[in-house]
Amino acid sequence: MFVRDVMTTDVVTISPDASFSEAMELIRKRGVRRLPVVKNDKVVGIITEKDLLSASPSQATTLDVWELTSLLGKLKIKQIMKKDVIHVHPNTPIEEAARIMTDKKIGSLIVLENERMVGIVTETDIFKVFINMLGARENGIRYVFRVQNVPGILSKILYLMYQCGGNLIAVTTYEKSRDEYNVVVKVRDLYKQEFERKFLEGMPFASIIDVRE
Repeated sequence: MFVRDVMTTDVVTISPDASFSEAMELIRKRGVRRLPVVKNDKVVGIITEKDLLSASPSQATTLDVWELTSLLGKLKIKQIMKKDVIHVHPNTPIEEAARIMTDKKIGSLIVLENERMVGIVTETDIFKVFINMLGARENGIRYVFRVQNVPGILSKILYLMYQCGGNLIAVTTYEKSRDEYNVVVKVRDLYKQEFERKFLEGMPFASIIDVRE
């Protein structure tokens, strides 16, 4: 799966010469949390709702409402936007985009192709991928197996599920240590008792550590 498969292409943008008030109104009206800042069809920055709130005077300010409104009306986006915009290509693997966001501690990435913005990918898009990968919206039995790092064990578990009528929904693995890893499997139509009996009889290098229906 690639960034192009999950990115938003109808991106709400703003000019660097727009005011603070215009940005806040746009964010609230369009229901977004960040605005790429675009000038002459080029991305020159990004502004988030958090940036705008941080730029607002605190509640302890001595300014009256008229002075405050005037001050914020004069504040331009180019004065508070982040200019160091991190971007990816539409063909970037989705896990690479997730790694970049995690490492950089950011909530979105601008998507550029031939130096032109074609979309934006956010942490919400990544969460949706995670939900789909784990089959979180599907009904079924969810197993977590602890598996020793022995070749062929995972294929044996999945084949046993097939033999017991199982129809796979999702399979995900993550490393526990160099010697073992966990496997999350969601399956439907499985003859549960038959599977678990045969599993206990014939899987010496794996164990069931969690089962949920």
